[in-house]
Amino acid sequence: MRKVLILGGATAALATPAMAEDKTTIDYVLEKGIVMQAMGMDIPITYSDDGTYVASVAGMGDFPGSWRRDGDSLCTENDMQPETCNEYPAGKGPGDSFEMTSEMGTATITINE
Repeated sequence: MRKVLILGGATAALATPAMAEDKTTIDYVLEKGIVMQAMGMDIPITYSDDGTYVASVAGMGDFPGSWRRDGDSLCTENDMQPETCNEYPAGKGPGDSFEMTSEMGTATITINE
């Protein structure tokens, strides 16, 4: 019986890293937050589990909004912008940067580490 418990514990320990690797780009974006570079500004954005986010624009303050997932897309809206949905590329994680083009133009997104 003791060998079974030890083997079970070892199997669970080995499975944990594999589960962590199954995170999607959006999982990391929501967990770590991002910095969006657009219009010559760095805009840090943090996401909360309750479906809200805050974008901080230097000299202008914080802009709250809401978010939701739709498959491989992250949909956001705020008081100044109706809901927009953007598909995120697969395989990105903390520290990675990528370009995104939306109705608002092109921005560079960097996932925080």
